[in-house]
Amino acid sequence: MNYHLTTMTAEHIPYIAAIERVCFSHPWSEDMLRQELWNDSAAVIVAEGEDGSVLGYAGVSTVLDEGYVNNVAVDPQFRRQGVADGLIAALARFGRAKLAFLTLEVRASNAPAIALYRKHGFREAGRRNNYYDDPREDAIIMTLEFDHETEAAEQTGID
Repeated sequence: MNYHLTTMTAEHIPYIAAIERVCFSHPWSEDMLRQELWNDSAAVIVAEGEDGSVLGYAGVSTVLDEGYVNNVAVDPQFRRQGVADGLIAALARFGRAKLAFLTLEVRASNAPAIALYRKHGFREAGRRNNYYDDPREDAIIMTLEFDHETEAAEQTGID
């Protein structure tokens, strides 16, 4: 599937809100998404099709060198085509460049998402009992840590 990643603009908001309503039991509203445009500690990456359609998106908030993935969602008709993989890879690149870690919560029953996060190096860091409702379910906390000292040593050849 051909798509490109771009930063969310106001034009994307109605489409992202529509995906939110399909994917989540407590979706973000257009107003909540619009606030992210002005939030200096947040970013939303959009996967845009060749025709400009919004295929999916991923949001991240940062506090100092910590990253918190808010939502990752792909329109159901574009799933299993590499869109979520591209979004998570972009978040990981951003994290590797700027953060100590990225963390997120995922429904314990969402095996495809858990497998995708593991593919990108996220590891289970804990569990939040009854975190989700509608339906009630535990969340798995997954974290991807970035070891900048090791990466710097590998780049310079220093042990």
